[in-house]
Amino acid sequence: MKLIDSYGWIEYFAEGPLAERYAPYIENSNETNSITPSVVVFEVYRRLKKEKGEEIALEAYAQISRTRIMDLDAHLALVAADTSLKSGLGMADSIVYSTAKTYGAELVTSDQHMKGLDGVRFIG
Repeated sequence: MKLIDSYGWIEYFAEGPLAERYAPYIENSNETNSITPSVVVFEVYRRLKKEKGEEIALEAYAQISRTRIMDLDAHLALVAADTSLKSGLGMADSIVYSTAKTYGAELVTSDQHMKGLDGVRFIG
């Protein structure tokens, strides 16, 4: 199971320098092999719409929708809060990381804040 962080989705759809490294993860993602926290939907859509326009943002959302979207419930919110207190991660990063840990997913990211954390595949 994989969880592609906002960084990866944005990098891929904005055609950034790491887009090709994220391509296999994104192009092969589906409901059986990938999960996506709802906060990632927010971050990706917002950033891509602002920087690349609504068409690209909706294209990214369509691809993300092929994965299993994980809502933030009260239990996960508490786990994320504890993670934030222990690690110093911000709210969104704590939610993403805690979702990956809770569901046994490998977190794929280029976010420096998560580099070196257990269960993180860092793409640099």
